[in-house]
Amino acid sequence: MSWWQPQKFESRRQNLKTRMALIKAVRRFFDDQGFWEVETPALQVSPCAEAHLHGFKTRLLGTDLQPVTDLYLHTSPEFAMKKLMVAGVERLYQICHVYRNGESSSLHSPEFSMIEWYRTGVDYEAIMEDCIGLLRAVAQDLGIAAYRHKDKNADPFKDWQKITVAEAFQTYADIDLERFLDDAEGLAAAAREQGLRVTPDYSWDDVFFAVMDERIEPSLGHGVPTILYDYPAHMAALSRKKTDDPRFAERFELYVCGIELANAFSELTDAAEQRARFEAEMALKKQLYGQNYPVDEDFLKALEYGMPESGGIALGIDRLVMLATGAEDIIQTQWVSPSQIDT
Repeated sequence: MSWWQPQKFESRRQNLKTRMALIKAVRRFFDDQGFWEVETPALQVSPCAEAHLHGFKTRLLGTDLQPVTDLYLHTSPEFAMKKLMVAGVERLYQICHVYRNGESSSLHSPEFSMIEWYRTGVDYEAIMEDCIGLLRAVAQDLGIAAYRHKDKNADPFKDWQKITVAEAFQTYADIDLERFLDDAEGLAAAAREQGLRVTPDYSWDDVFFAVMDERIEPSLGHGVPTILYDYPAHMAALSRKKTDDPRFAERFELYVCGIELANAFSELTDAAEQRARFEAEMALKKQLYGQNYPVDEDFLKALEYGMPESGGIALGIDRLVMLATGAEDIIQTQWVSPSQIDT
């Protein structure tokens, strides 16, 4: 039975009503603070700067004046929104659909909705406070005491947990991450000692994600939301490094009931360093996946012109609806999902 038939749609109706109310609450939160709501094009010359993200490619047909051009559906509106900050917009947000190829599971959809917002003159600590305020405002507007997923819940009105990545590795996996920041074999050996299946061909990143997936992420955001912050510098392609410890970057992720809900940075504003990171990420992408993406030269020119110090974040709307309704599959929160096959 297809999703749009009355019997199937009825099971989604309340989730979709909650979704509408939630998006109104999100907009109200930012509008009340004087943010601009912006709309930027979904088609971009480069879909992302991360090696492990994959975009959808299309082609602009050529004319006498315009050559054939490859374009991509954005995986995030980040590049376009940062150009607006260079143009002078100090507070901005956008709720939009984004597209990521190869992502389809109970928590992933190839097309999903995201809110992204930026503030100039602040760092990631201010964005942490935004997250606290936003999740409390949404819960209050919806009349829910806690967010929930399966048998877990998280009360946004209590004090949140804040823990560094290194502390999380020590606490939940008994691994001294700082000791192995430049030692893939050592990190792999430490993971194996903790009973994790790590094969000899695993890279440093592979081991890191294995520990995150099996030991750390399932432990986060229970009882209260968790802010996991200060990632290894090479795992934050668009983030500023910490001035007091450049081994780490000013990046955080937000977890609620074991679900990663948002990814945030103190934004990198140095054009030369950003170009070097793009090139390194795309070289890795070529090595791992046999393809890479062009650099958004217009974005780098904007950084050269001068992007203000700022903090920014991307938060998944569909996942927030899941947590507000108790839905167990992301497609239960969407009007239509290309990943859904139910005949």
